[in-house]
Amino acid sequence: MAFVTWFKRNVVVIAGLLTLAYLLLPNVVVTVFSFNRPKGRFNYQWQEFSTDAWRDPCGVSGLCESLGLSLQIAFWATLGATLLGTMIAFALVRYRFRARGAVNSLIFLPMAMPEVVMAASLLTLFLNMGAELGFWTVLIAHIMFCLSFVVVAVKARVMSMDPRLEQAAQDLYAGPVQTFLRVTLPIAAPGIAAGALLAFALSFDDFIITNFNAGSTVTFPMFVWGSAQRGTPVQINVIGTAMFVVAVLLVLVSMAVGNRRKRQKV
Repeated sequence: MAFVTWFKRNVVVIAGLLTLAYLLLPNVVVTVFSFNRPKGRFNYQWQEFSTDAWRDPCGVSGLCESLGLSLQIAFWATLGATLLGTMIAFALVRYRFRARGAVNSLIFLPMAMPEVVMAASLLTLFLNMGAELGFWTVLIAHIMFCLSFVVVAVKARVMSMDPRLEQAAQDLYAGPVQTFLRVTLPIAAPGIAAGALLAFALSFDDFIITNFNAGSTVTFPMFVWGSAQRGTPVQINVIGTAMFVVAVLLVLVSMAVGNRRKRQKV
């Protein structure tokens, strides 16, 4: 009876921990096999412990080049989508204009549309325009499908803002630029940051749209897919583990900074 009572009291916590473990299990497998020394071409069975891949993460030809290209595309796509998405979000929330409802609805189309449909549509557009497939077509495509996610994230934040704060700043003789920089932007910053992080993750991770519009350009997801056909190098696990660790550290740092600010306010 005591166990049943304890289980009922902690069932939500247990379910949460089990779900978290399920989500993190693939990352654990990737991390473990980054220390493997496979005897064949495929890194699917554990053979023996080795740190060779960690000592030479760029030992596979083309891996680090594709990784650098993916990071470069993700950075510029995030920058472009964040700037455009933030302006669109403010326009949709703060202004009334014709076809505003239609624009609000159309913003969700890239999020609801299957990626293969968008990829084929973009490829058709680029071919009809006579554009050469490569870095720029991939960048334009990434900005286009990341834009909706940024707009949704920033729009939710802007809608929750209290307009009286900006009115108070204007009453204190702050100009439009000063009001935006000192009041509006800091309040909207969490939504903008969330949209930017989401855009970066989506751009870096994308394969379908990139594969249609890349031409001879090889990004990191395309390199992983191509390597899986011939043999999976351990260095791919190393890069994946390193990126996971960096992401976790960034989250922990942001949480620590947020908790410190809360303690300072108290």
